Amino acid sequence: MGAVMAAEAPARATDEHWAFPPGEGWTFDQAQELDLPFDWELVDGMIVVRGQAKVWHSRVQRKLANALEDAQVEPYEVDLETCVVLDRYNARKPDMIVYDGTGMDLNDAPHVPVAAVVLAIEVVSPGSRVQDRDFKPVQYATAEIPYYWRVEQERDNQIAVHEYWLNTETRTYFPRPERPVHRRELITEHPFPVKIDLAALTSF
Repeated sequence: MGAVMAAEAPARATDEHWAFPPGEGWTFDQAQELDLPFDWELVDGMIVVRGQAKVWHSRVQRKLANALEDAQVEPYEVDLETCVVLDRYNARKPDMIVYDGTGMDLNDAPHVPVAAVVLAIEVVSPGSRVQDRDFKPVQYATAEIPYYWRVEQERDNQIAVHEYWLNTETRTYFPRPERPVHRRELITEHPFPVKIDLAALTSF
């Protein structure tokens, strides 16, 4: 049955056939034509449904973004769940991004160019552990996003922020040499100087 569906995959994405891409997969331009009733990402040419976030995830995400906005310096912008096209067949929506908005029309931009992104942040949920710990960092590093933060909920419901830097030669991330994991307080100079009370982010 699967072989028949693959053989009959349409030449362009449609609302009825989005789950059956052609052999090479959908491109981002093709996927953009769809009017789907759910939020999605494009992973290796496959349209993947984005899951529902828990309250802890949503609140930490929003509060951390607010703290970054308070600290941001020109020309950087901070946005939530904004589409970043990594290549023709991969488009991700990190929980947060910091990017250089110079020259961009932010009122009409369908996505942020990956070359403008300096930091991608993922807040780990029970259903996204493998993606956020393994798959997404590989994609972000391959696309040469300079910094990656992974935000984890620890057993005491407090926050741990794992900070990674890009090795430009191998296009892989490595833990920040000094203080790679932040607890209680996040202090870093990259991509701009920031000091965040992490404990305050979970004072619901």
